[in-house]
Amino acid sequence: MAGPVEEAPAAASPRDGVTEEAASPAAAARSRGFWLLGEDKSVHKALGGGKTADVLLWKDKKTSSAVVGGATILWLLFEVVEYHLLTLVSHLLIAALTILFLWSNATVFINKSPDVPEVQISEELAVNIALALRADINKVLVLLREIALGHNLKKFLGVIVALWIISEIGELCDLLRLMYIVVLILHTVPILYHKYQDKVDDFAAKAHAELCKQYKVLDAKVLSKIPRAPPKDKKEN
Repeated sequence: MAGPVEEAPAAASPRDGVTEEAASPAAAARSRGFWLLGEDKSVHKALGGGKTADVLLWKDKKTSSAVVGGATILWLLFEVVEYHLLTLVSHLLIAALTILFLWSNATVFINKSPDVPEVQISEELAVNIALALRADINKVLVLLREIALGHNLKKFLGVIVALWIISEIGELCDLLRLMYIVVLILHTVPILYHKYQDKVDDFAAKAHAELCKQYKVLDAKVLSKIPRAPPKDKKEN
């Protein structure tokens, strides 16, 4: 006599809901087509995936601590103690050269020459830095030209808002304090985003959708009525 037939598990129906993976905040953000770093892109890769990414994500804790500690010491020297940059550099050079000079003369008594490494900037390093700066400067120049020609109103508004925010920040703090704040942000925001990436992407997707909605309303009522420069001339056949 045949035993009872085991019932197969019911297949998940779209009406019943979504799977556990799709129900996560990250999947919700993906379904809306918006990711802060793009699909399948980790924070480490977004930061370059090299030594810099390791430092910013605190994978190399010694180097990360040294960078944050050094920046804090410099900020205290310049902002609290009110040391001047030229004075600090001069004092450091005086101390370093004095120590090396005394060490070199002291080694005469122990018959051992000092091992002072020769430091030089290689041609390859200088060329790579120049090429990297050239590429970034060219991107900025292309963007500025596109805005100046009046072909992209959205980029124009974005740059104006960004420059206005920078000007307001400049009113609140000086350059040194701003640089110190940037160092702290670079060593806190990436690691926090890496830890709470799903929740941040879900919130960013909702914010992005709302901003797009408001921009469409603004474009329909105001921006579309602003006269724009004609498109680039094309050669007629």
